Amino acid sequence: MPQTTSFQNHFLVAMPALDDAYFSRSVTYILEHNDQGAMGIVINQPSTMTFRELIKQADDKALVDDDKSEQIVVCGGPVHQDRGFVLHSTQPGWKSSLELSSDIMLTTSRDILSVLGNAEGPSDSLVALGYAGWEAGQLEQEIADNAWLLLEADTDILFHTPIHRKWQAAVNKLGVDVWQLTQQSGHA
Repeated sequence: MPQTTSFQNHFLVAMPALDDAYFSRSVTYILEHNDQGAMGIVINQPSTMTFRELIKQADDKALVDDDKSEQIVVCGGPVHQDRGFVLHSTQPGWKSSLELSSDIMLTTSRDILSVLGNAEGPSDSLVALGYAGWEAGQLEQEIADNAWLLLEADTDILFHTPIHRKWQAAVNKLGVDVWQLTQQSGHA
């Protein structure tokens, strides 16, 4: 069986016709993709929790700068919504970190939470609860069925674009008028 082309460090951008309640107009950062399946974090579905509220639950002694305290925690996906994931700019030294690219890391340990909201933490971060997952071949089939557009991840969209503008920013980066695309694909 041929090796799957990895979509790690790419965005999945939902096509306008994707009307799934969870994934409509979503942008998902792909953390891992291989022959066994894929895992990603939806980066533009806000939860009802702010960063300050999450930190208070995890570590009530942690200091949170005012400019970061109202940052929204995102709903990273429908799987294990009780688990936290921190996408952040490169800063090694945390218990459970994985380097995803030269400038993006994923940390799943609680130790990062005590400094994430202040100057000791990484300069950029996005906190998510839950993740999205695909079985072997499922993501490839959804892309073939025109449910998703794929583009290389962009740290500006990931960390600096407001949640409600991430989908449009990703679509704009593609350089096409997504509203002119059809859900039908041709096969020769």
